[in-house]
Amino acid sequence: MHVDQFSVPVDTRAPTGQTNAYVVVGPAADRDRHSAAGDADSAAETETLLVDPAARTDTLDTVVREKGVDHVAVTHAHPDHVGAVADYARESGATVWARRGREDRFRDAAGVAPDRTFAEGDRVGPATVLDTPGHAPDHVCFAVANRILCGDVAVADGSVAVAAPEGRLRAYLTALRRLHARNPAALYPGHGPRIDDAQVTCARLIRHRLDREASVLDAVRAGATDPDAVVDAAYDADLTGVRNLARATAVAHIEKLAWDGLVEWDAAAERVTPR
Repeated sequence: MHVDQFSVPVDTRAPTGQTNAYVVVGPAADRDRHSAAGDADSAAETETLLVDPAARTDTLDTVVREKGVDHVAVTHAHPDHVGAVADYARESGATVWARRGREDRFRDAAGVAPDRTFAEGDRVGPATVLDTPGHAPDHVCFAVANRILCGDVAVADGSVAVAAPEGRLRAYLTALRRLHARNPAALYPGHGPRIDDAQVTCARLIRHRLDREASVLDAVRAGATDPDAVVDAAYDADLTGVRNLARATAVAHIEKLAWDGLVEWDAAAERVTPR
């Protein structure tokens, strides 16, 4: 099993300014079935999976041309992960995959309809799908032996945006806890370097989100009644250029606190009060 990482410059809010595309080469999904049938050549059968081709690059062009690609998939259909899906699928003849139930979202973002769909536990070439919504409603990870392509669930430095209206913090925390429990040898994120301390990183990101939640709750209990007031009270960093993202994140935290029964949230009026 082999995983190659390629940094692709793209318009993204990630501090790196790049999205990681991955090329995974490993045993074909039906190799075990062939082995059971006594196929002597089955051990040599491999398939290639291209994950998150955010844009075309000369390097990716060469890799796709020389290695060939059997499958194309994305961890989630955000614009900074799907830009070259249609091009590489067309040129390679690869099977295009999307999360089952999210086909329209994928098609609208990638500009191509999926050929097949997957759900938790399905094989996509050499990888196995893990459901990890939260950052996005269609977010998945791809497990490759004891390593995981984790998209925007985790990053080596900083934190991941979980922003309303589509970000869901309860789901995101569950995704982090799933990865922490699996304790993979490495996490391959959508942005930034490979993560070799998976449990430490997941624990850090969980703690960060819970600390932010506590700050948001403290702000509401201290009298903040709308998201802007919550941001003013809960964030002590310079938010120049990212205030809208901080506000959307605060709303996502408020929505979780409302679900947990700790605040009252009137989404239409954008008014929050403690319970």
